[in-house]
Amino acid sequence: MPTRWLKLTVAYDGSSYSGWQVQPSEPTVQEAVETAWHEITRETIRVMAAGRTDAGVHALGQVVGVATDSQLATEELQRGLNAVLPEDVAVVAVEEAPENFHATYDAKRKIYRYQIHNGRTPDIFNRHYVWHYPQPLDAERMHVAAQALVGKHDFSSFESAGSERPDSVRTLFAVNVARDADRLAAEVSGDGFLYNMVRAIVGTLVEVGKGSRDVTWVAEVLAARDRSRAGQTAPPQGLFLVRVEY
Repeated sequence: MPTRWLKLTVAYDGSSYSGWQVQPSEPTVQEAVETAWHEITRETIRVMAAGRTDAGVHALGQVVGVATDSQLATEELQRGLNAVLPEDVAVVAVEEAPENFHATYDAKRKIYRYQIHNGRTPDIFNRHYVWHYPQPLDAERMHVAAQALVGKHDFSSFESAGSERPDSVRTLFAVNVARDADRLAAEVSGDGFLYNMVRAIVGTLVEVGKGSRDVTWVAEVLAARDRSRAGQTAPPQGLFLVRVEY
């Protein structure tokens, strides 16, 4: 049995990765972290993350749980890992965690942010971090429509096929949409998220923002429990896992 449990906070640019979870022949963030851990500690371990981000999705505060026998100080581990990790992955913090800490199941709240560049000209230097949407969007209408999603609901209408979850009921604590010049951001916090749920929510809100649907339509989509009734799945590059709370 491991002698120590640690909580790593990890940031990464997901542009070059096929998501978090290890895959047989594609680069993943999990593989990068596990490889770096082995190089520093000589331990071969499997680490657990708070959430499995998809290909192209980024993280500012992904939480990774590690069960280890290493007795290196947390500062040494952070310094060593950052010395050998790829330049698009960084360990922001290493902290002692309670015995049997589980990054996924112990999480109480996750906060995601989705960024849209809502201007006529593409922002080429931020193209990996925003969805360029040139048609005008009304952020206020999107925000009003999004309030129908706050609370405990069955989010089947916002779940892509392929989910391993036993049910589709989740609680959203807040959904906020705001504009700053040409940058529009949707921030969603909840106790858990289904496969592609945030991206499906954003794609649906965009239908309201561009004027194709009324603000009451989002509530109708939610009640339908039917993915085909919602909007498109927004592309991955605009999505960031901002923070996980325990």
